Amino acid sequence: MTRTAPALAKAKPVRLPAVADTVLDNGLRVLAVRRPGVPLAEVRLRIPFAAPAKGTATHVARAHLLADTFLSGTEQRDANQIAVDLQAVGATFGVNVDSDRLAFGGSVLLDGLGGLLELLGELLTSATFPKREVEGERDRLVQELAIHRSSAGVVAREALFARLYGSHPYAQDLPASDDVQGIRPKQLRALHAARVVPAGSILTIVGDLTPARATAVIQKALADWTAVGTDVPVPEAPPQSGRPALLVDRPGAVQTTMRFGGAAPRRTDEDFAATSLANLVFGGYFSSRWVSNIREDKGYTYSPSSGIDHPLGGSRFVAGADVATDVTAPALLETLYELGRIATVPVKQEELDRARRYAIGTLALGTATQAGLAGTLSQLAASGLSIDWLREYPRQLNAVTVEDVLAAGARWLAPTVLTPVLVGDSATVAASLRGLVELETQ
Repeated sequence: MTRTAPALAKAKPVRLPAVADTVLDNGLRVLAVRRPGVPLAEVRLRIPFAAPAKGTATHVARAHLLADTFLSGTEQRDANQIAVDLQAVGATFGVNVDSDRLAFGGSVLLDGLGGLLELLGELLTSATFPKREVEGERDRLVQELAIHRSSAGVVAREALFARLYGSHPYAQDLPASDDVQGIRPKQLRALHAARVVPAGSILTIVGDLTPARATAVIQKALADWTAVGTDVPVPEAPPQSGRPALLVDRPGAVQTTMRFGGAAPRRTDEDFAATSLANLVFGGYFSSRWVSNIREDKGYTYSPSSGIDHPLGGSRFVAGADVATDVTAPALLETLYELGRIATVPVKQEELDRARRYAIGTLALGTATQAGLAGTLSQLAASGLSIDWLREYPRQLNAVTVEDVLAAGARWLAPTVLTPVLVGDSATVAASLRGLVELETQ
């Protein structure tokens, strides 16, 4: 018996918690939100860490090793004691780095918050980077990089970023092994002294405690963090225009890794909501056209996907799929077809409404937890946005029309404005690809 799905309930207005936004005496910006429910606090610290225009390779290598060894010791505790003390206060805590920021993040039981922040204060002011720990992590990182670069996905990502960004620091996502090999502890200490500073940094805390109490605990724990260093602004990413497809040879590969990249609007741009929905209809979720075409209908791949990333220097659109070598050309043809369709033919109202519901629903789900809200607020603050964006963005999505999606698709997703990179067996696939695109090989 056929049953009709019930009509969706009308979306309720978004209720947002109050955010206490304070700049401490040392220049650190603190965002504190009370969210009851579980006796935990989520802590996110974001420190600007962009690479300089000159010396990018050296900075990227040192920044990655610095992140990997940040918890290796302070003047008061060694690595083992740090691990024991984190466990004692019920905390999980980690450090990572990317092209824009050095990030500290984790969760802690409320009664252990003071202890976690005290440890964080020590790391920010007196991390020691012991020789033994640095050398061990350095060797591990070199091995890890070799493993990463044996992956076709990593090869494709690096090749795509090199073509998109040229001499811009964003072109180098991972360090070169040779640059990592020569790093010494004193160089990490120097980088720490120059760049791990409170001015321009943002600490976000979400938990079941009043913002006033949270801010006071942070002020006390981080009062000694007064370092003054070198400000390195994020350079604007270069303008993007579609370039010929690049085929990176991987002899004997049984799969071809396809990636497509280009510019995208920022969250603050007028057509961001429309472009987000155009992306969803194209390939941004499981019910998208691209997934239906090359996965469900033709079986060329398991998990094609597309999305919009938001580095501070400029947002980007990236799409990717891994396909069997013998269907490389047909998969590329169908991908170009779907990109061309989203750029030239209006989407159906039903498609748009389905994508809109998905976008609004995933945003709500993503910020429903303490961890999700803390991470989102940290990202928004770095882009100059407040929590109000979480209310305004669903309104913008609801206002998008079929015509808006068509215009956004034509501007940002047309095949002519994107740069394709493929990693596969050139001897097998190159000839067939040349029948579809202008092709360069590497």
